Amino acid sequence: MIFDIFSMFLILCITLLWAMSSRALAIEFDEDIQVHGFLTQGYFLTSDNRLFGASDSEMGSLDFTEAGLNASWAPIADLRLAGQVLFRRAGTGHEQDLELDFGLLDYSILSTADYRLGARLGRYKNPYGFYNATRDVLFTRPSILLPQSIYFERTRELALSADGGLMYGEYRGENGNLFLELGMGIPRGSNLDTELSFLGADYPGETHSKLSYIGQLIYELDGGKYRMAISSAKVDTRYDPKFLPPNDFPFLKTLFKPVIFSVQYNTNKLSLTSEYAIRSIEQTILDDQFSRSITGESYYFQAQYWLDKNFQAIIRYDVLYNNRDDKYGKKYQATTGRPAYTQFARDWTFGLRYYVNTSFLVAGEYHYVNGTAWLPIQDNPDINDLQQRWHTFSLAAGFRF
Repeated sequence: MIFDIFSMFLILCITLLWAMSSRALAIEFDEDIQVHGFLTQGYFLTSDNRLFGASDSEMGSLDFTEAGLNASWAPIADLRLAGQVLFRRAGTGHEQDLELDFGLLDYSILSTADYRLGARLGRYKNPYGFYNATRDVLFTRPSILLPQSIYFERTRELALSADGGLMYGEYRGENGNLFLELGMGIPRGSNLDTELSFLGADYPGETHSKLSYIGQLIYELDGGKYRMAISSAKVDTRYDPKFLPPNDFPFLKTLFKPVIFSVQYNTNKLSLTSEYAIRSIEQTILDDQFSRSITGESYYFQAQYWLDKNFQAIIRYDVLYNNRDDKYGKKYQATTGRPAYTQFARDWTFGLRYYVNTSFLVAGEYHYVNGTAWLPIQDNPDINDLQQRWHTFSLAAGFRF
């Protein structure tokens, strides 16, 4: 615990110095170069189960840290180079992750007052729902913990970004604005989180992703007062065994095909958001010798309200079903003998955040959860130790420059 507090203080000090030096250097930079950064330190305390470390201990867990540095450079009017390095600590299996969050070349093929057409090459953020592309920054997500029915922490890397290319188009007119993104690339599926989510255990072989596709269409009306979006993807992930069965799991091909419908209403004080997802998973073992298909369903309703210029409150109801034909896991329990409540989760969230200024943010929230379907598996390796109904209290402090 002392080490956690010291490390948090050290990271904060380094970031403050980093920010001050960056602001000083910005005066000497060309106007086409931008440098920004952020830091988030979180604290989680759960009544049962674990979330980002030993959160069920008496003292809770400080094992949640996100720190990033990003830069962009526009050498010519239609070309931009951008990238971000992210340090992340998020419980068991993610004690000190350092990764390239995104790194891309962005070229505007056509740009007018009403139209814009361009392409991005490299590691790009997946356009998935309203929050996926900005989920790593506390300021740009509505709560400390995003609605887990849509934005899973347990498969974060797979959903976050891909290596390949993305085309985008924008149209701005009197009847509203349209934004279209179409991407083709290889998602980041070579990790233990992906293997645990699709196979349920850590096997000797390796999980990796193949060429996959994603697309999103957003319509905005009245300057963003009304927003509607549809996102869809086809994610191809494979498991290659190291040994022959029964010493290993056989070859597995998983096609994950979610479709997300998103709507949002915004005023000066109030923001109402809802997203609904149908998640199809098709798995094939040993080249069509065995196959199965499961369709999951998830949705949330969320309200954010500005109490004054500094305080914002949030309330959300979030629902996840792994299988919409077996919403409460009764068939799953009868077949596998495992707890039924691992197949669903219903989460009530209440939160409050205080914006000290444009650079500092402090947030707190409470979750009452029935079910464990979205809990990180590495933090909770034994599902028989899980409790169906549990509470979470969290605090987070964020800084950006």
